[in-house]
Amino acid sequence: MSALQIAPSRVVTREKWLVARKELKEQEDAAAQTLAELDQARQTLPMVAVAKNYTLIGPDGRTTLLAMFEGRTQLITYHFMFDPAWEAGCRFCSYLVDSIGDRSHLLARDTTLALVSRAPYDKIAAFRQRMGWNVPWYSSNGSDFNYDFHVTQDKSKAPFESIEEKREALTAMGMPWPVEGEQGGLSVFVQDEGAIFHTYSTHGEGVASLHIVDNYLEFTPQGRPRMEEKARWLRHHDKYAEKG
Repeated sequence: MSALQIAPSRVVTREKWLVARKELKEQEDAAAQTLAELDQARQTLPMVAVAKNYTLIGPDGRTTLLAMFEGRTQLITYHFMFDPAWEAGCRFCSYLVDSIGDRSHLLARDTTLALVSRAPYDKIAAFRQRMGWNVPWYSSNGSDFNYDFHVTQDKSKAPFESIEEKREALTAMGMPWPVEGEQGGLSVFVQDEGAIFHTYSTHGEGVASLHIVDNYLEFTPQGRPRMEEKARWLRHHDKYAEKG
């Protein structure tokens, strides 16, 4: 049953709707131009050489960050929230990964996409199979990878000041996870003849545009669900039937 309450004042003639739609189109065009400028700024960010030799665990055992490129120039890593003590991965991260789809278009652009979590690889492999995903997924357990890229919040290792400032407000909203323990995020790397460079990272709501279901919902009257609302209803995709 829909929760949308349609006010009589919102129902207008086709002519009035067209006037309102044209006004909105002008706003959309202006926003698109702003986003294009932001994209350009992101693409021209300076980069930092990655000096540390990170060891991760994949399906064939120990591997390296360079190997995760799979011979390509660009690597996008999604930092999937999966604490070593958990038996399943984060619902929100799962919501995102459900929308990845076929990676062939990325591979055609010399870009590899992979997931990285702190959980042991055996837990990752079991959950990946349960979800029916085929995207590469690595364990960073035992390495500094998550701490260095600020996706595991631990003051004793690598405090992330901009997140610490939001601790009280987020905790009051019932969402303590961005300021303590595991956090979702995305980091981008490039490699040139084996030399690796970190070009970009974003965390939390910075990856909201990758929640493709939300992007579809933005076109509807009910719109994109707010984070606190989503926290109430979101489940792993194989758990909805259990609640009817």
